[in-house]
Amino acid sequence: MFKRLPAVALVLSLAACTTTSPDVVQRGQAQRLANVQDATVLSVRPVTVDGSQSGVGAVTGGVLGGIAGSTRSSGREQAAIGVIGAVAGAVVGNVIERNATREEAVEILLQLRNGERRAIVQAKAGETFVAGDAVVLVTTDGRTRVTRAPAGLQPAPTRPAPVQSAPRS
Repeated sequence: MFKRLPAVALVLSLAACTTTSPDVVQRGQAQRLANVQDATVLSVRPVTVDGSQSGVGAVTGGVLGGIAGSTRSSGREQAAIGVIGAVAGAVVGNVIERNATREEAVEILLQLRNGERRAIVQAKAGETFVAGDAVVLVTTDGRTRVTRAPAGLQPAPTRPAPVQSAPRS
């Protein structure tokens, strides 16, 4: 049991490396110019970001299960138990990875100054938002995060999005 503990710890630590937190900026996003838009929060609701299944957990679990199973007997039985151990280990490793990378998050519905509405999901962080809050959307390399607007910035007016008229025939 204790021989498998370092491998399980490795899987969990690798799985913990991913996040959707707006408080964590990826190294590649540092010192890059970002696009900033003003917006107003329309609503916020809690959601769960499903855990990842990169295969690291399944492979690690499969290897550990295969080793553990194959050491239990000898001959033909050893191979069969090794295969069963590998399959069971892969299933358990996959479940561990998925649960370890699951995140509690929020879906934030926003209204931009031009009237367009957008929604973004990000991990719960140090800031909490309520309807009517003035916020800014910071977009870098296609990834957007919502953060509280600087003091004194007025919320974007909440007006309906412009209606597209049908082309005339």
